[in-house]
Amino acid sequence: MDDRPPQELNPAAGQQPASGADRRPTSVDEFRVERWERRAEVPLLLLALAFMVAYAWPILNPRLSPDVLTFLRTVSWTVWGAFALDFAIRIGLAENRRHYALEHWYDVAMIVMPALRPLRLLRLVAFLRILNRTALGTLAGRVTIYLAGTALLSIFLGSLAVLQAERGAPRAHITSFGDALWWACSTVTTVGYGDYFPVTTQGRAVAVLLMLIGIATVGAVTAAVASGFVSAAKRHEN
Repeated sequence: MDDRPPQELNPAAGQQPASGADRRPTSVDEFRVERWERRAEVPLLLLALAFMVAYAWPILNPRLSPDVLTFLRTVSWTVWGAFALDFAIRIGLAENRRHYALEHWYDVAMIVMPALRPLRLLRLVAFLRILNRTALGTLAGRVTIYLAGTALLSIFLGSLAVLQAERGAPRAHITSFGDALWWACSTVTTVGYGDYFPVTTQGRAVAVLLMLIGIATVGAVTAAVASGFVSAAKRHEN
């Protein structure tokens, strides 16, 4: 990886900043933020995996001993502290700190609001970016990686969230992880058999999120297929 700061561009000589996916940082501050993000990517990915274990284990096994629960809470708060420190460092390196905080509002929300702590598992999407840089380079390959990863992560998170909300509720239909997993699969694929459904407000909120993710996934697949056909038609014409 090239850790050298970007060179100054000369508009008079026809040099212009790149745009889109090929855009490179155009200032020393932007370069420092991007360099930190790349270096912290893998450690934060490992921390997200540790948080996933600490978050999922008590839901899957509600009969854990108090010592184990205390340890898992310690892991959860340690990960929170690491994510907060990472964001503080990025804010410190940013040129326009207010703009950077507004642009990364989701990081602020995940740190400030305890109810959004499970969303820290979205850090696992960084693994998809690593695969994207090292493996497939075509549009179809990138779409496949991101869609598959997003769908699997959404199903797993949705299963845990709805099970946590529904377990113990009066007239609940979803009382085991198997039920929750089946419900999440049918919901995210927008099938919705209706054999299992949430009865709590929190569970229904999870259902709405999964439906939106499913609709967005179908739209992304349709756009990728259409783009592939257009590219093939252009190559045929040329």
